[in-house]
Amino acid sequence: MSTRRTAWLGTAMVLSAGAHLALAYSTPRAHTAQLLGLLLLAFAGYTALLWARVPLWLGLTVALLLRLLWLPATPALSDDYHRFRWDGLLVVHGFNPFRYQPRELVAARPPTPLPPALARELRALYPALNSPRYYSVYPPVCQAAFAAGAYLFPTSATGFIWVIRLLLLAAEALTAVLLLRLLSALQLPKTQALWYLLHPLVIVELTGNLHFEAVVIAGLLAAGALLGRGRWRASAGVLGLAVATKLLPLVALPLLVRRLGWRRAVGYGLLCGLTTLLLFAPFLTPDLLQHIGQSLGLYFRTFEFNASLYYLLRALGYLYWGYNKIALIGPGLALLAAVGMLGIAWREKRPTVATLPGTLLLLLTLYYLMATVVHPWYLTPLVALSVFTPYRFALVWGAMAVVSYAAYQFSGYAENPWLLGVEYAVVLLVLVVEQPWRAALARLAKN
Repeated sequence: MSTRRTAWLGTAMVLSAGAHLALAYSTPRAHTAQLLGLLLLAFAGYTALLWARVPLWLGLTVALLLRLLWLPATPALSDDYHRFRWDGLLVVHGFNPFRYQPRELVAARPPTPLPPALARELRALYPALNSPRYYSVYPPVCQAAFAAGAYLFPTSATGFIWVIRLLLLAAEALTAVLLLRLLSALQLPKTQALWYLLHPLVIVELTGNLHFEAVVIAGLLAAGALLGRGRWRASAGVLGLAVATKLLPLVALPLLVRRLGWRRAVGYGLLCGLTTLLLFAPFLTPDLLQHIGQSLGLYFRTFEFNASLYYLLRALGYLYWGYNKIALIGPGLALLAAVGMLGIAWREKRPTVATLPGTLLLLLTLYYLMATVVHPWYLTPLVALSVFTPYRFALVWGAMAVVSYAAYQFSGYAENPWLLGVEYAVVLLVLVVEQPWRAALARLAKN
């Protein structure tokens, strides 16, 4: 390795480490200028490492060290971990987190008696919750992790954070192994794993802010690896675990029909569904589906953040109707995305297991372009899937999505339309330059 390249790599590593340290320990979410400046430095270090073609062993070492820098940190860019702890405390004490809204349990007359120790912890935790009027939306695998943290540290938020972070680090370690094995099996350079493993959005949001997309990504990759080896039953069980972490992996099921044939695809779906159902079994109540449906309805009909096409349609709604038509536009876009994804799955040309990551990347891209809510961490599966393709738009989208944090510089949040315009203008420009749709349309063309 030349002296110049060594100096370049050393500078990039120092820059990355310094940015991550400052983000982890001295950057409140409301300090927008500092936050975006440090994220810019982190992405500059990331770009420099890839540009200098960092050796695989060194890149893996840097990826691990950057994650370990976050170990003692309290998440500053997301307060979801308070709800994680709330749900975990309920599970440990034998209560169903899907059954009650937090505000019900801290009322003067809660719907069920609470042990005094639990009641004290919940009352102390309640002011920090960002969704006290909503039922829990975190599936059983998440609840198991929350319960582990609450069981080991029932009165310590710091101890709870350590447990969750170590579990997510284990998932990321599994992801690293799977990326290397899958890239080798597909005869792609193993260094492409670093596009995901070193990406600042992945490190900040999964290790730093404790989002469970880390488990979802590991599950998707493991299911794909097993499928590639012909072990479709084991693959179905693993995908069921991923679905029981976040519902997103369900979009992969239609892609399996033409890869496995109808008979095996139906069996795959049944095994996946059975695994998910068994994991939900401890939480089954007559009103479970109603409460989950209510939460999903709020997601599609009420919530909005960092969207693209939806915001354009919302503006038209204000122009013609004088008010926000999200209750109509949100479900309409979701339905349109579903139809589009099914069409892609049905018309895909020569589908194989090797082309699965690229097609799934296309499906998820379509879904998020039509979504009403696109939190930055939602894009991490796209970053992982892009490793197996010639396209880099997901890496760019993941970098640009962090400008959405500017919405939190005031109490509550207020999105800046100019920043959102810049974000999606850059993303769409890269999409136009790379033209992934042309290759996709070619695959979908009839023989």
